[in-house]
Amino acid sequence: TKFRWWTFQPSQLPLGAWVADRNLHLPQLTESLAAEIPGFWLAVSITQIDPLLGESPIGSDRSGNSEYIETAWVDIESDFEKYWNQRGKNLRQNMRKQRNKLLADGIDARMSILTKPADIGAAVQRYGVLESSGWKASQGTSIHPDNAQGKFYHELLEQAAGRGEAVIYEYLFADRTVAMSLCLRRNRTLVMLKTTYDESIKVFSPAFLLSQDLLQHLFKEGQIDRLEYFGRVMEWHTRWTSNKRSLFHFTLYRWPLVKTMAEKRRQQREARTLAVAAAG
Repeated sequence: TKFRWWTFQPSQLPLGAWVADRNLHLPQLTESLAAEIPGFWLAVSITQIDPLLGESPIGSDRSGNSEYIETAWVDIESDFEKYWNQRGKNLRQNMRKQRNKLLADGIDARMSILTKPADIGAAVQRYGVLESSGWKASQGTSIHPDNAQGKFYHELLEQAAGRGEAVIYEYLFADRTVAMSLCLRRNRTLVMLKTTYDESIKVFSPAFLLSQDLLQHLFKEGQIDRLEYFGRVMEWHTRWTSNKRSLFHFTLYRWPLVKTMAEKRRQQREARTLAVAAAG
């Protein structure tokens, strides 16, 4: 948008691609940034801020916050049994039925944990093959060994593995990969980057089986305090946790009138969206 500036924000990056001392006051930080912008500006936005890393400031006549998405997390505290007993009855019953059926069918279900740099390339390739066979392939958002995303995640995780910060959780039925999660860990926090599963399996829920084993492992291992999903809260997230918080944008306007006009335009867009939804 002409005369509007914002921090660099790739489409699939959950947080804004900027770094600052968390003790700096966000409005003052944005003012100092605006002062260095070449040419004329009407608005400067700092995008997709995590309130855990940057406190949401009170708006003024020249600034304001807008919600981006709600994201979920799991606190890894106490013990797994206590955590599991706090989950919904339907989830616990469903998982128990699936475990019993795995035993009855003689399926050797297990979770493999990959952390070595030498294992990353082949694991990302397996992930790509699995995800490319599902619904994400039709939307162009899937990892594939030969596409840009596949190469990006291969390089990212391989480098992180060299620092001991990459973890790939792989769920297998015998030797068949049925679900995988690509993760990064640092400062006792595990961030789940991407998860995929074999959509051809209808009797079981491979992604849920993996999630249960993964969480049980984290509680038992005691090396992680928090599992972050960093994506828009989906219905399946709410089965594993009730924790959620709002990521937000902060915008500084050159003059109060610009903020008033921007808010009016936003209200008009929202009204049109609601009208279309009602008509549909």
